[in-house]
Amino acid sequence: MRYAQIDTQSDPMSNTFPTTEKQKDLSRLLVKELQEMGITDAELDEHGYVYATIPANTDKKVPVICFCSHVDTSSDSSGTGVKPIVHSRYDGGDIVLPDDETVVISAKEHPYLASKKGDDIITASGTTLLGADDKAGVAEIMDAANFLMTHPEVKHGAIRILFTPDEEVGRGVEKVDMKKLAADFGYTMDGGELGSLEDENFSADGARITVYGISAHPGSAKDKLVSAIKIAGEIVDALPKDSLSPETTDDREGFIHPVRIQGTVEKTEIDFIIRDFETAHLEAHETFLRRIMDKVLAKHHGAKATLKVTEQYRNMKEVLVNHPEVTANAAEAIRRAGVQPLRMSIRGGTDGSRLSFMGLPCPNIFTGEMALHSKHEYVSIQDMQKAVQTIVYLAQVWEEKA
Repeated sequence: MRYAQIDTQSDPMSNTFPTTEKQKDLSRLLVKELQEMGITDAELDEHGYVYATIPANTDKKVPVICFCSHVDTSSDSSGTGVKPIVHSRYDGGDIVLPDDETVVISAKEHPYLASKKGDDIITASGTTLLGADDKAGVAEIMDAANFLMTHPEVKHGAIRILFTPDEEVGRGVEKVDMKKLAADFGYTMDGGELGSLEDENFSADGARITVYGISAHPGSAKDKLVSAIKIAGEIVDALPKDSLSPETTDDREGFIHPVRIQGTVEKTEIDFIIRDFETAHLEAHETFLRRIMDKVLAKHHGAKATLKVTEQYRNMKEVLVNHPEVTANAAEAIRRAGVQPLRMSIRGGTDGSRLSFMGLPCPNIFTGEMALHSKHEYVSIQDMQKAVQTIVYLAQVWEEKA
């Protein structure tokens, strides 16, 4: 709850790194608290990364494990002035948030919340998001670190801690020093419901269509003006209405999603995100988008357009399939915490997907965070406690199997 009150919102339109300096406000606090636990090498670098080591306390040669969470929160909803509230012994009904009573976390619309009857639920107050994504993960790693530092009887190898900025804008591990991190395997603590273990995520590309029109004075524009704005609108309108979009797909279905449009009569840009679990399908989606662009463009004499595709991240499964023990050990730890593992796929990405391709195989473990990026965000304290137990048991599992 202390972490949630610190505004760490990242900025997708910024070119700096981190995209906002205020993310370091939380990172500095985390370094201070880690040092107070006795973790002497805890540090914050110039890019906003926190690195720290829980030293090994076993004579065995154990692979170095990293636990990672991100400090930033989404720009989709305000992160300024967050007021966390604990709803003790949740009664199973709707939760009306006091600072805006029109914001109601409905048990009907959030069936997972209804299943948490009797738990202690943390929400925001109705005017901001909570920031459980991913401050729940941050808190869980911090709590597990404190436990391991104060319980030397729990045997484990060296454990690296990594807190990242800018995950929400897709740049979370862009400047991670992998040599400094020096870990063999990793786990992001950034998943949702109790027991979830995610070893597969979308492969992702970004695409930008730039439309070039012909400007003319509107008073004498007949047969001269060609509006890039209107052409861009036609391209977006030509996308399928009943498929290939986030609002019409689920499970393993991919999509093409326009996320930003801006410009003038002379030049307008449309940014898209393109997602699919099968990396090979991305090219098919991009070819489909190009055909739409070309078809619309053919109707407008004098107009031009370009399509530029940028790789964003890839399905971590392509790496993790070669290291089955990483996911298997996590499943064992979840079971030891008294929870049934739920193998799931992420319709999105995490820092772990990019870390996996940077040499650190890294699935994603539950934190309890739900209804992400919204004023309806919530998390169960009991789910968080199980996540802490999972981290501790996971450290033990790696030591036992070494």
